[in-house]
Amino acid sequence: MKNRIGILGCGWLGLPLAVSFVKSGYHVYGTTTSKDKLVELENKAINPFLIRLSEVGIDGPIADFLSEITILVVNVPPKLRGNNAENYFQKISLLHQAIKKSTVKNIIFISSTSVYGDIQGEVTEATIPKPVTDSGKQLLACEALFRNDQELKTTIIRFGGLIGDDRHPANFLSGKKGLSNGSAPINLIHQTDCIRIIEAIEKEGWWNELFNAVYPHHPSKKEYYTASCLRKGLPIPSYIDDNSLIEKYVKSNHLMTVKGFRFNTSITD
Repeated sequence: MKNRIGILGCGWLGLPLAVSFVKSGYHVYGTTTSKDKLVELENKAINPFLIRLSEVGIDGPIADFLSEITILVVNVPPKLRGNNAENYFQKISLLHQAIKKSTVKNIIFISSTSVYGDIQGEVTEATIPKPVTDSGKQLLACEALFRNDQELKTTIIRFGGLIGDDRHPANFLSGKKGLSNGSAPINLIHQTDCIRIIEAIEKEGWWNELFNAVYPHHPSKKEYYTASCLRKGLPIPSYIDDNSLIEKYVKSNHLMTVKGFRFNTSITD
């Protein structure tokens, strides 16, 4: 009997992930913070739940949602910019408390390579994180919250920069002037490989693991975004010669060397 999958956060990554699991014959339960999206989830054969996490509580039937599933994918990114910045760790702590009251034991927590901060050179899963941003610091704290709970089987995925057919940094950087860090390498991953990695964790039972998830090709930002804009017919960005010292190469060693995972989707257009 297949696991029942719960996806907390059916957004840019969570929704196509849910659809992919449905196509593979799983019973999938997904959450959204928008009433308007409930019908869309239902039309895609995803059992919809209206649930909103905050640092002061959880709005919506979180207990009912958790009671339906055997595996939970936590796909809720921090929102720490602007006037509506939140305490992400407190928000996830409340979720952790709700999980502890349920029968769910298997967690996939979506994190980010931002936990490594500005570490130089090759970065693997064995590298000790040194986050410098508030987002990175809170993500690392949330990782520890789940990984230190011996009653849960939690696998952490630290994704690089997310790109997809409808989401590419070149669209934003096109025509920009005076950009810095042009010599820094990119650390990106395509949406389709993100989905494949999550599905592999469930299928193969890769629990209590930590994975970096970055496509194994690291051209410089200047080289990559210039080429991307040229392919898209967009004005190319220009970079200042700042002799950037940020040369972080995030390696997906555990995925590729230990598990034998191979990335299918190139980050080039």
